[in-house]
Amino acid sequence: MSVYDKLAALNITLPPVSVPAAAYVPYVQTGNLVFLSGHIARKDGKPWVAQFGKNISTEEGQQAARAVAIDLLGTLQAACGGDLNRVKRIVKVMSLVNSTGDYTEQHLVTNGASELLGAVFGDAGKHARSAFGVAQIPLGACVEIELIAELA
Repeated sequence: MSVYDKLAALNITLPPVSVPAAAYVPYVQTGNLVFLSGHIARKDGKPWVAQFGKNISTEEGQQAARAVAIDLLGTLQAACGGDLNRVKRIVKVMSLVNSTGDYTEQHLVTNGASELLGAVFGDAGKHARSAFGVAQIPLGACVEIELIAELA
């Protein structure tokens, strides 16, 4: 089954590449690796503003991380020249989770993105990962995720 068949089965339509909010580009390719800049969680087209341990649950955070992964896939598709079937492997995911000092479920929030990548790419979607709790993310977003992928 192609990546696009899996996306259709999951009822996912990929968005266009997000316009950077500062002085950077959405992705950079070097050799067969493509590095995607961090994408923040959005809800109804606006930054999903919240802080874990204060006003958002881990379960809601998983949905936020899944939404970020969908945005990342839109950017990755552009980096692949329009063909996600060129993705050989998702290599690494780094997740920043806007958290209070006593919140400790950043890894569970990030599962929302990791599980979607696994569902879309199968074994090629299994990746190394880091999930950090941070005091704040640009625009007050609850989650920011960046990704490294290998292209065929």
